[in-house]
Amino acid sequence: MVSASEARNWQQSWQQQTNPTTQREPERKVKVKINKKRWVTTGEKVLYTVSSAIAVTALFFIVSFSTSLDSLNRDVQQMEQQMDKQQVQNENLEYKVKELSNPDRILKIAKENGLKIQNAEVKQASTVSN
Repeated sequence: MVSASEARNWQQSWQQQTNPTTQREPERKVKVKINKKRWVTTGEKVLYTVSSAIAVTALFFIVSFSTSLDSLNRDVQQMEQQMDKQQVQNENLEYKVKELSNPDRILKIAKENGLKIQNAEVKQASTVSN
């Protein structure tokens, strides 16, 4: 025979199995932490950041240096062009000086202005260097 307390326990367990609306103990959910392996570690990130900053800085200085060098080259070319123009102008002026200091021309101008030359020879003046 079954005792009264055992019968009650059996009846309660039977009711719980047949009646799903009765309250059951909540199932415990266990959270499992999965450590995913990172593709890039923190140290690698620091190294990449530092090397990228150095590369960007180096590129900035290279571009800055090349632009200043380019502007300097342009200035040199302009100075060379100005020197060439000045040389041409100086050569033209030297030719005019030689032309204007011609003794025949000087005699002609002297006669036109009423000067009389008596048995004198006109010589071309030359520069005296020290």
